[in-house]
Amino acid sequence: MGKPLMIQEHDDERITALKDRLGLRTKVDVVRRGLDLLESEAERIARVDRWRRAAKAAAPTSKAVNADFRRGSAARLRNS
Repeated sequence: MGKPLMIQEHDDERITALKDRLGLRTKVDVVRRGLDLLESEAERIARVDRWRRAAKAAAPTSKAVNADFRRGSAARLRNS
């Protein structure tokens, strides 16, 4: 059996309006759809944060390596 959820009258009206607009069968379907969206947004935020940290960690090494490939790089000329 499900858990009871106390919803304010205004929120119930919003859920009902969304149910009709989206063509969903039940109010629970509206809530589930909203939870799915929130979960995917939370995953996206976590993924972007991981990418930022990885880019920040790789930046110094990447900058040094890229400097070797610049036109007229003294390091490249020394190594040839």
